[in-house]
Amino acid sequence: MNNVDKSYELRLYVAGKTSKSIAALNNLKRYCEEHLKGIYSIEVIDLLEHPQLAEGDQILAVPTLVKKVPEPVRKIIGDLSNEEKVLVGLDIRSKIQI
Repeated sequence: MNNVDKSYELRLYVAGKTSKSIAALNNLKRYCEEHLKGIYSIEVIDLLEHPQLAEGDQILAVPTLVKKVPEPVRKIIGDLSNEEKVLVGLDIRSKIQI
């Protein structure tokens, strides 16, 4: 896998400091440090503080992770505890090799 030439811009939408929001952020940080070290940025948007920002990315549930760059834009809803699903969703790892 050649992610060296890519930079990942990730946006995590949460609603306050709930256990799911905290878990999602911790899981995301762990995956990024393992697989994207040095080539990612995470922006956390708390919709309790900035509800108007949900419309731009069409956020219907929280927590939701949005991969802005590289395209295509992808969304993953939930606490991001399923590492394989997150890595495939972010195009970090292609479909599971059997």
